[in-house]
Formats: sequence, C-alpha cells, structure tokens
Amino acid sequence: MTPIIKVENLSKQYRIGSRQASYATLRTSLAEMARAPMKHLRRNGRSPAETIWALKDVSFEVMLGEVVGIIGRNGAGKSTLLKILSRITEPTSGGVDLHGRVGSLLEVGTGFHAELTGRENIYLNGAILGMKKTEIDHKFDEIVAFAEIERFIDTAVKHYSSGMYMRLAFSVAAHLEPEILLVDEVLAVGDSAFQRKCLGKMGDVAKEGRTVLFVSHNMSAVQSLCKRAIWLQDGKVKKDGQSDYVVAQYLKNRTDSTQEKTWDEVEKAPGNELVRLRSVCILPEKGNAIDILSVRTPFTIEVDYVTLKEGMRLNISMLLYNQERTCVFASTTVDETKWDGKPFPLGLFRSVCQIPGNLLNEGIYSIALLIVKDTTLPIHSEEDALVFEVHDDGSGRGDWYGKWPGVVRPNLEWHTDFVSSLDS
Repeated sequence: MTPIIKVENLSKQYRIGSRQASYATLRTSLAEMARAPMKHLRRNGRSPAETIWALKDVSFEVMLGEVVGIIGRNGAGKSTLLKILSRITEPTSGGVDLHGRVGSLLEVGTGFHAELTGRENIYLNGAILGMKKTEIDHKFDEIVAFAEIERFIDTAVKHYSSGMYMRLAFSVAAHLEPEILLVDEVLAVGDSAFQRKCLGKMGDVAKEGRTVLFVSHNMSAVQSLCKRAIWLQDGKVKKDGQSDYVVAQYLKNRTDSTQEKTWDEVEKAPGNELVRLRSVCILPEKGNAIDILSVRTPFTIEVDYVTLKEGMRLNISMLLYNQERTCVFASTTVDETKWDGKPFPLGLFRSVCQIPGNLLNEGIYSIALLIVKDTTLPIHSEEDALVFEVHDDGSGRGDWYGKWPGVVRPNLEWHTDFVSSLDS
C-alpha cells in the first residue's frame, strides 16, 4: 500500500542572530550610508550568523486513515515539521510526498485574509483545497454552526477575537474534508467547551478514515485519539510506535521532574548543625522513583534526615504546590503517634507520607519541606525539595480529552436511583 505521507531525510536549517535583508530603494540605501558610514564598515567584521537545525534527517511514513500524534518538548521541531508538510516553508534538504488535499490548523488565522469576511474566507479556503463551490455550499451551514459565529459571518475577520478566529479556523479545517488534516496544539486557545468540540470533531474525522497528524502537549489526548505517536527530540525522531509506549517513554525522560534527591555527604547536605537531610523521594505503589505517576497511582513521599543534636522534638511539615504556585494541601507528622512529642536520639530517621490515588489532578507539582522543633520553631526549610508530574492516563474520561478542571481530582462515589415515572 502506498503511504499517503512519506517523509525522507527531511532537514530544516534556520539562521539566528541576524535579520533577513529587507528591500529598499537605492536612494534609501545611499542616505542610510551617508548617515552612518561606520555602521556598514563594522558589518564586514561580523562573524557569519549562527545556524540551528530545527529538523535533521527525519524520515517516516503515514498510511491512509492513520491518526498520528507528534510529541516532544518545545523546540523539538514539531511545528516546523507541520509547516513543511503544509507547504508554508521549504525544507533545507530531504523531501515530502503527500497524496491528497491537506487541511491545516497551525496558528490562529493561518490561511485567512484579514480583510475578507468569515464567509469569504470559508470559500477561499475551500477553493485552495480544490473544492467546487457546490461542495463548499453543502458544508457551509455546518461550518458556521460549529464555529458559533453566525452573527459575524459577514464581518471582516480582522475584527474577530482570537477565540472567534480559532473556532472558525478549526471548523474550516475539519469540515472541508481534506484527506490529510494537520493540527498543531488545538488546545492552546479557547475555552473548555470549544476544546471539547474540537477534540470530539477530531475523533469523528479519524473514524471517517481520514489521515490526521496531531501535535499536542496533552498526552491523554494523544493516547486517546492516536494509535501511533512520533516523539521528536532535538529535531530528530527519538521514538516511533504505539502511542501508549511512546508517551510512556517520553514522560520517563522528562528532565524537569525530580522524583528523587540524595545527599551522600552529611556535612554538605541541606540543613544546619541541628539536622540535615539525607534523601527525599517519591515512590509509586509497586514501582520505583523513576516510574510515571498517573492520577490513579497511590504513592509515598519518603524523607530521610539525620539528627545532629540529641533530645530535640521534631516534626516534618510538607506543602504541596501546583504549577501556578497554589498550595494544594499541607500535611505534618504532628499526629504521628510513634515519635510525636518524644525526644529524638542522634541518628537517621525516615518520615513517610502516604498519598492516595485519585487525589491529584494532572500537572506539575513541587514539594516544600519544613523541619520544626518543639512544634513551633522552624529549624530548616527546603523549597522545591522535589518536582514531579502527575500524568492523566485517559481512563474514565469518556469523550473529553481536555484539561480536567480543578486543583484536585478525587474519585468520589455516586449513586443513581430511579425514583418514579413521569405519569405516576
């Protein structure tokens, strides 16, 4: 079977640190040189502009009807890849073969003419895709209704808000039935209701047998919508395979998570002459400190510390913060019966806190630790002792792939009973 997308040894180089030369008249250039002659002489001594490879020797094939997620950190080359596939930019080397009409949603308003109305832009985009006017007529009402801009359809799109722009752009891209749909981070703009509609429509597009390339940082959406994922790292294909496997490997290699810290030399460990930390770690149930935490995973937080002065009465306090630096909760060992209120001898201690599954929402969290003497006197604090990520595994979501609202995400018990019929 012939692939609908074939990418071979694709590379894209960008120059950084210099501006592209702009067009100017001879009179303007001469006047500029007269005003600042040394500026042009100094330019000759500059080193050549630096270059970076946004993509380097990328190769893969996509078959008709496949839905493929493209994942990777910012700067990995994801958006550059889609821009080349959309013919917005040319590769430095390598080639791309596309068989079919391509619809793309890469940035707000890409492919729209600001001076034209919403109606005119719908027909313009359809014509660019090679569709006949009768085909666009057939889809027109559906596009407008999905975008929810009926009142503004004959207004120039330059007057649209970013939300209106995005709704119309996505609706046009998804409804004009391209054989290949390229979508770059559709969840970045718009409210939760719009995100839900977008992702639901993408699911419909996939079920219709069309080919979709979906760039997203939302791993649960990638796992739910895509059977296959391609992980880009530093402009190269790091992994290509089943989405669950590729996403798991990607999350394990996230460098912004630190689920374990150890200090081997006591005298250099965080603390003071009274107490010093030895280690702090997060241990998933039935796992180790490098395993992925999902919203359903129970885990423990272990704090090892050394007492350097005998007879202190100590408590460990923990504050858990989300990415917005909101304190999700605080917890302390003050109710722990074994050592609370008792003098600590010299030695190594370990305090363990149990965190149940189905408590934290997806996101990045940090832990601050406080060691308190005699219940009121803080003797050491450790900000960002650990940073970790809770991953949404996609289970229990139904058709909703957007960010689950709320600071926490408890799995509360519900009961539904039939009370009576309407005619009783």
